[in-house]
Amino acid sequence: MDGREELVLRLAAKRRAKLELSDSGYAELLLAVREDPERFMEDGSDEAFAVVARAVAALDEAREGDDLLDDGEFFSQRAKRMEHLGDECVRALALDPHCTEAQLLLALAQDTDPDLQLNALLAIDKDATRRLGPVTQAAGADAWSDVFARGRLRVKAAIARTCLDSARYRMADSVARQVTAATHADPLGARHTSALALARLEDEAALDALEASFGRRGDSWTQLARLILFYKLGRMGAVRRALKGLDTLCEGGVYALLRPVMVDTYLPDRPAATPYSFEEVTLAVHEADPIVVDVPDLVTWVQDQPGMVQSARAFADNSGLEW
Repeated sequence: MDGREELVLRLAAKRRAKLELSDSGYAELLLAVREDPERFMEDGSDEAFAVVARAVAALDEAREGDDLLDDGEFFSQRAKRMEHLGDECVRALALDPHCTEAQLLLALAQDTDPDLQLNALLAIDKDATRRLGPVTQAAGADAWSDVFARGRLRVKAAIARTCLDSARYRMADSVARQVTAATHADPLGARHTSALALARLEDEAALDALEASFGRRGDSWTQLARLILFYKLGRMGAVRRALKGLDTLCEGGVYALLRPVMVDTYLPDRPAATPYSFEEVTLAVHEADPIVVDVPDLVTWVQDQPGMVQSARAFADNSGLEW
C-alpha cells in the first residue's frame, strides 16, 4: 500500500468533484496535491487517512531490518510495531470512526485467532455495506480506479485469506471472487486465494476456469495449487509434472515447500514480488500452509521424489540459507 499516493488521489478526487474540473484541470490539480497534500486536507476523514498512510510507511521502513535480527529480537520488535500501529489506528478512528483502512489495520494488528479475526473483518465489511451499499463500478470501469473503494476491497481480500487460514475453503473462494469481479486487474491478488481454496476442494474444473479467466498468467500460487490438487486427486503423473514445474519454474520452489519460513502479517497488502521468484513462492507456501498441514503426506511424498531434496539443498547452498 502506497499510503501517501492514495492520500493524494483521495484529496484530488474530492477537490475535482467540488470544482467540476476537466481532465487537464485535474492533471494540474494532481501535481499540486502531490507537492503538498497537507494543504488540501479538508476534514477528519482526510486527516484519519493521513495518519494511516504515515503509520503504514513507518511500518514498512521498520521492517526493512528484520533479516538482521535473531528470533528473540524480531518478535520483540514486532510486538512493539504492532502495538504502535494499533495506537495509530485508534488515533485515526478518533478523527473518522468510519475510516475503513484504520479499522482493517487495527483488526489485523491484534494477531488474534483466525476465527476471531474473521468475525472482526466481517463486522467491518457489514458496517461499510450498510452505510455505503455494495462495492460497484461504472460500466467498463474497474472498482480499483475508485480510490475510496480500495479499503473495502482490501477488507474483502483479508476476509478471503482469513477464511483460507480457518479452513473455510468454499467461503474463501466466494469472497475472493467478489474482489476479482469488482477489479479484474486484481491488484490484491485475490485470485491466488481462490486458486489455493479450489485446489483444496479438489475442484479441477473451477481452477482451470479461474486460470483461463486471468489469461493463464503463471505464478507460484498456480504451480502450488496444481501440485495440491493433483496430489489430492491421486493423479500421480500430473502431480509429478506439477512438482517439476514448481522445481524448475519457481526459484527455490521445493526448498520453500520443504523448509517454510515465517512470513509476517500482511498490513494490509500482500508484499509485491516478481512472478516465480523465491520471494513469491515463499508467500505462496505461507498462504498454503493450512492446506499442506491438512495433507501431511504431501511433503513426505515430495521428499521421496528423485532429485527433489538435492535440488532444495543446492538452492540453500547457493543462496546461503540453512538446510
